[in-house]
Amino acid sequence: MSNSLKGKRVALLVTDGFEQAELTGPKQALEQAGATADIVSAKAGGVTGWNHTTPADTFTVDTTFDSARIEDYDAIVLPGGVVNSDTIRMDELAQKLVKDAARANKTIAVICHGAWILASTDLVKGKTMTSWPSLTDDLKNAGANWVDQEVVVDGQLISSRKPDDIPAFNKKLIEALAA
Repeated sequence: MSNSLKGKRVALLVTDGFEQAELTGPKQALEQAGATADIVSAKAGGVTGWNHTTPADTFTVDTTFDSARIEDYDAIVLPGGVVNSDTIRMDELAQKLVKDAARANKTIAVICHGAWILASTDLVKGKTMTSWPSLTDDLKNAGANWVDQEVVVDGQLISSRKPDDIPAFNKKLIEALAA
């Protein structure tokens, strides 16, 4: 276990219906690198992941959107999953956390449908990024330069397309936090 990220804290923002691998993969990589990775959600208790369209495991929520303060975190990770991403993009408290992270120039890392909240918060204009292909029009319409690549880094923004891209996504996320 490396301690390259010892002392770093990352908020993983999710609601029920997130793509489970897109939470567990980054969370495990961050923790193995020495970071604290908190699950942050709309309500206290548990939050349920999905394996594509099938409900999967429930995870303990560390803090809620209304209690989380961006000053306490070095980065935000936004896993995908259609249900989660469609819900979280409309949550004003989640939007505030993402906007606060952008204003504070903190790393914002999104996978798959997780990029929807960035389009909803007007944070993609002029950015080059990737996502699940069905978000192409949404991101382009919000002003992003969409590309089909495993992982894209544009300033503080890191984006990936799908669960298969998680190893490359994790590598870029850890590099950004270690810098």
